[in-house]
This record gives sequence, C-alpha cells and structure tokens, in this order.
Amino acid sequence: MWDKKEYRNLFLEAGHTQEEIDRRLQEIWNTFFYGKEDERIYFPAGEDMGYLCDTGNEDARTEGMSYGMMICVQMDRQEEFNRIWKWAKTYMWMAEGENEGYFAWSCGLDGKKNSYGPAPDGEEFFAMALFFASHRWGDGEGIYEYSREARDILRACLHKGRDGRPGKPMWNLENHLILFVPGSPFTDPSYHLPHFYELFALWADEEDRPFWKKAAEASRAYLVKACHPVTGFSAEYAEFNGSPMAHRPHWSQTRHDWFYSDAYRTAANIGLDYEWFGVDCGQRAAADRIQEFLLEASREGVYHTYEVDGRVAEESVLHPVAITATVAQASLASQSPCRMEWVERFFQTPLREGKRRYYDNCLYFFAFLALSGKYRIW
Repeated sequence: MWDKKEYRNLFLEAGHTQEEIDRRLQEIWNTFFYGKEDERIYFPAGEDMGYLCDTGNEDARTEGMSYGMMICVQMDRQEEFNRIWKWAKTYMWMAEGENEGYFAWSCGLDGKKNSYGPAPDGEEFFAMALFFASHRWGDGEGIYEYSREARDILRACLHKGRDGRPGKPMWNLENHLILFVPGSPFTDPSYHLPHFYELFALWADEEDRPFWKKAAEASRAYLVKACHPVTGFSAEYAEFNGSPMAHRPHWSQTRHDWFYSDAYRTAANIGLDYEWFGVDCGQRAAADRIQEFLLEASREGVYHTYEVDGRVAEESVLHPVAITATVAQASLASQSPCRMEWVERFFQTPLREGKRRYYDNCLYFFAFLALSGKYRIW
C-alpha cells in the first residue's frame, strides 16, 4: 500500500534538478552526522552507540534522539539508527518507578539522567521511527525487535495508571489529546501528530487502535482551534480549548504562551500530515496564514518573537533557521500564492552554524526530507 504512494517533490516543482536535490541532501547528512566537531549533531559513543547532542544545552534529549532515529530510517541508515536506539534504551529508558516504561527526557552526554521525567514528543517519535524501521529493515532480536519495542512504548503511553501499572498516561484518555507531560492539564500544539496516530491505529496493540484513530481526528480538530485565525501561529503550550496557556508552570522561568521555539513545529506537522493523508479539517488554512504573515519578515531576513496574534513580543529570536524550515514545510498543505517562494527561500538557506545549531538543524533536516518527497511512510 504505502510503497505505491507518490510523494510531492516541491524542490523539483521549483525548478531544481533531482541531481542537485540529492546532492544537497547528502551534504546535509554528511554535515549533520559526520561534519566537523562544531558542525555535527551526532556523535558515536563506544563501539555500538551514539547520541545527538543539544549543542545549546550540552545534553541529549529524547526529542533529538528520536528525531535522529527518524532521520536515519528515512535515509536508510540502519547502523546509526541502531546506535542511537541503543544509547536511548541504555541510558534514557526507565525500568522502574512512576515513569517505568518511559524515557528520561534529558541525559548528560555521559548517560547520567538529568531528569526522571519524560516528554511525550520523544515517545511518539521513538514509536513511529521503530515501526518504520521494522517495515524497512525487518525486526531483529532483543531491543532490535523494533515493532515490539514500538508497541511497548505506545502501551505505556496509554495504560500507565491502569492494568496495575504505576504512573500516568501521556494522553488524556477522555479528549484523546496528547499532554505536555503525563498528568498535565494542558498540551503542546506542536506535539500533535495526527499522521502518526493514523499509523498507530494500524500497528499498535489491537485493543488500542480505536483510541489512536480518535486521537488523529481529535488532534486535527484541535490544531484548527490552536492556530490563530489571522497569523496561523500556535502557542508553545496551550489549553485543551486551543487558547494559549493561561498560567506559567511553577517549574518554568519563561513564558510559553507565545509563538516561540516549540511552536514552530506546528506548521511543519500540518504540512506533513496533509502530504501523507490528505485530510483537511480546517487546519490547512493555518499554513496559508503563517506563510503570508511572515512573508515580509522572511524577505527581510529578520524574524522576531511574536505573540500569537502577531504583535512583536521581543526583537530577538532564538531559532531563525527553524522558522524558515518549518514554514517552508507547511507548503505541503498551503494553498497560498507565496508557498513556492518559501520553498525556494528554504532551499537557499544554509544549515545553521554555532552553538545553537541543534534545534534549527533537526527541523531543517526534516523540512528538506519532506519537501524533497523523502519523508515517507514505511
């Protein structure tokens, strides 16, 4: 079924040759995984492990580790995939306690856990990457029995606090929305991946498949509410009704009710969901709005930190390359006349350099895969 699906190559539509696109993709891989110490994100560890470093914070996060696995399976690089997975399973996975079955969201580069709390975006990417690995390469033994590991993760996500398991689930079992952390009364719009849930509904434990199908429907409907009707911006954290989170968490020193780092991913997710499944519940309009609202800023090469209604909240922005990448990826869903301008601007944008390159370049890699037709269902 999926091997017959055709994927759009917007770079080709923009006039680039396939040879040029393929060469650029290989350059991105080489820099991201095997570039110089101040360019790369991935670092081998020992004979059979490796990690992705958040270069801005000098740690390894489930976000980046699971992203790295997804990149590897899309690029058909099983050795690096297995190295990253073994590092995550060895150091991040928790075998006991309230968060048994989950992964510690942050570890030191020596593997020591910085926190014993999980972040659900890591679990959903781990599970999806593992299913794809199973289908592309076949299951191995132990932790390399990819499909079993994926099902185990998803079972924990829904069954914690039930079936005699300690802890709390990562989804609200009543409204089917993913949570910011297990048990939290709010969500993160950029965590909503309906295109993943559609596939979980096919491949997760049979008893949980109806839940995942409803989760896909609920997340698409949620994104319509979470994206501002003028700007298309979503907040970093938001209430279940879609409005920006009304309070600051007690553990946070910064705001999360604005269009900031996490929130950039929302438009990219809308783009990939539409490319994979072609379902529009009104969320595509957000792709049009964000591209049109940020068009002049992209032409001038100066982005800001914004309130969700578009007002400038701060002059500086932490991840400008991530904005260009994710808004360009939204072209897969956008109907705006400027969508191909975004595609070309992104193609001409280099990978980010320097200390803060990790987040920007992860989203850059995903956007290049998606826009070249290489971010596929396996």
